Amino acid sequence: MNADRPADEDFVYEWLTSDAGVVFRGRRIEDIHTRFQRLEVFDTPELGLMFRLDGSNMTSERDEFFYHENIVHVGALAQDAPRRAFIVGGGDGGAAEELLKHPTIERVVIAELDAEVVRVARTYLQSVHRGALDDPRVELRIGDGFAALREAGGQSFDILIMDLTDPAGPAEALYTTAFFREADRVLAPEGTLALHAGSPFFHAARFVEIIGRLREVFAIVRPHFVHVPLYGANWGMACASQRTDPLRLRGKEVDERLRVRQIAQLQYLNGDTFVAGFALPNYVREMLST
Repeated sequence: MNADRPADEDFVYEWLTSDAGVVFRGRRIEDIHTRFQRLEVFDTPELGLMFRLDGSNMTSERDEFFYHENIVHVGALAQDAPRRAFIVGGGDGGAAEELLKHPTIERVVIAELDAEVVRVARTYLQSVHRGALDDPRVELRIGDGFAALREAGGQSFDILIMDLTDPAGPAEALYTTAFFREADRVLAPEGTLALHAGSPFFHAARFVEIIGRLREVFAIVRPHFVHVPLYGANWGMACASQRTDPLRLRGKEVDERLRVRQIAQLQYLNGDTFVAGFALPNYVREMLST
């Protein structure tokens, strides 16, 4: 064994499949089991503080912008003046922080299942939420996201973001056609639903299934992609709506909307990356056409 190589216990693994995964060197600084899941926080040289749920990497200080900017701003920029948003999950506050960059946003509801996720975020992930969890426009609801959406009653939202774990365990019911129909019920006519759908390479069946279920409910479903270092793969997301199509925006229009809204602090998204994210590789076109 190379003497310069750290011991195996110094590594943090996540398996993408039974035969492939991603690994980072890190030191565990929090490890708790709640009634819902296992929460871990690691201090890593590469990505800073890293947050995990049930052995899956969720977010990190240094690369969170890849995920949060893409899952939030695609649908938000496609609308003229989004005002109300609902986040299912999102207890780390990263999605809320991005939403609050839009000057028209008046209200953000975060429906987080596990109060310990919020505590961990407040303790360790200030550089991810940047105080958004305590912004007066943000309302935290601890409990089941599906139930919270049903209880929204006659309220409507311009943006609904599913900032969740993979479709297993507590989150499994939230990737169903029934949930997508409930999301459609609370969305305004021009509203958008945003979610991640896994890696089309490593999770092909899951990716195709989620996009197919979205297409059962929404007239417009646009998959888009971003490589997320923490996830170790090109990650699939989707923007779905009955009327709003993000593909109608050209790169220059995206840049102009960012300028007008005075959103200048993004690290990933600009007009070029916005448009490029919707380009479908041939293997993805083929899997979605069957």
